[in-house]
Amino acid sequence: MTRSPVSIGTSARTGRVLVTAALGALALSGCGGDEPSGDGSRSGPPENAGSEVNAASSAEQAAFAAMLDKVAQPCSSTDGAASGPTDKKPTGPDGQQSLAPGETPPPGPIEPGAPTGPETELSDRDRCASVQHEQRIIQALQAVPEPTPTKVRKTLNSLGYIDERIHGLKQDGEATRFRLDLRESGGRLCEAGLAAGEETDVTVCAAPAT
Repeated sequence: MTRSPVSIGTSARTGRVLVTAALGALALSGCGGDEPSGDGSRSGPPENAGSEVNAASSAEQAAFAAMLDKVAQPCSSTDGAASGPTDKKPTGPDGQQSLAPGETPPPGPIEPGAPTGPETELSDRDRCASVQHEQRIIQALQAVPEPTPTKVRKTLNSLGYIDERIHGLKQDGEATRFRLDLRESGGRLCEAGLAAGEETDVTVCAAPAT
């Protein structure tokens, strides 16, 4: 039986179309979300991305702890007793307060006043360290014009205070309020600040124990 040339040609063309379609489907199935990049590597986050983030966080925490130690260094003597700034007057050998030259003694017995405020909840070292922190923060923020929360955060970061310990950044008129968590080794030190140019103020506070 003689087959028609037209039928054979049509079948051949149909076969070629089917083969081409099948090859196209295979090529598409090989393309997924992890498409190789130009250098042959697959795109997407690297396998060690998580470890790099953890390493960066650990380095940041270590730098913060080192800064706290450096700021509080004047507050510890060789025997571990607190030292540094104090508002107490020097005392004589009998324990009575000494008087500066030209100073007249107050009438009546001197009654020591009971300490008040958050300082009473802090250790001697934390009370001393608070003064060191306040001085450096105030000095830096006084030089910041138009202290927005973004500028205040950047300034605090430059001093070594990490974002994790900066709280309550809030615009208050032309000033910015903030709080710093400076707790370490079971301490309770924190600082409440108002960045307002020359009127910048930072005061000590006591946070819950760590």
